[in-house]
Amino acid sequence: MAYETVLFERSDGVVTITLNRPETLNAFNDTMIRETTDAFKQCGKDPSVRCVVLTGAGRGFSSGQDLADVQKRGDDFSIAEHLRQGYHRLILEMVRLEKPIIAAINGVAAGAGFGIALATDIRIASDKASFILAFSRVGLIPDSGTNWFLPRIIGQARAYELAITADRLPADQALAWGVVNRVVPHDELMPTVQEFAARLAQGASLAYGLTKRTMYRAWEQSLEEALGYEAYLQETAARSHDYREGVQAFLEKRAPRFQGR
Repeated sequence: MAYETVLFERSDGVVTITLNRPETLNAFNDTMIRETTDAFKQCGKDPSVRCVVLTGAGRGFSSGQDLADVQKRGDDFSIAEHLRQGYHRLILEMVRLEKPIIAAINGVAAGAGFGIALATDIRIASDKASFILAFSRVGLIPDSGTNWFLPRIIGQARAYELAITADRLPADQALAWGVVNRVVPHDELMPTVQEFAARLAQGASLAYGLTKRTMYRAWEQSLEEALGYEAYLQETAARSHDYREGVQAFLEKRAPRFQGR
């Protein structure tokens, strides 16, 4: 898959999407938003893709919105429409993708780049990574899903403090607060992520997707509603090839051969 601003590489059921504007610390312009959205869409359409890795080229994960690109557009630029037509579509594409998305956070994730990182399912960070909600530095509020994701992860008080101070959150503190799943030495980041992605790509990816759907839906449900939805999707999982294969493998004391269906 050839894009101008992202790299799209596949290997044994794993697709790696690399934000590829290293000269701007992978700042998002319209093209990169559109191409990243399309890359995730292609992953959703292809049943051979079982896991997706998102990372950044060079020294950073993403520095957020390319402000120089915005500045060129003048007073007629509508940030609301920019969000609706760009970042919102990307974030919803990621959340609705019923395949695990692992973020390999290799450096700074700032502004919208922080929001995109939060929209992934598993976040593994380099010990050189950091997170910054830089919006208040230019008189804006956080966007790109940050106001939804971050308070749910670290609590409203901590999220609000990060939003109004624009203080840097280093990798070790991000781990302590639950923003990332693990932190590894910088040189071990991609090998660690690739090993984990390969493991997930061999797993019961249909169940992984249904679990993702269930957990997101549960944010909007009462306990009774959540229990009902669990039962509904568990019936779907129980009628799958992977369930039959998993049970058979357990009884035969062998490793299961899941197919994601």
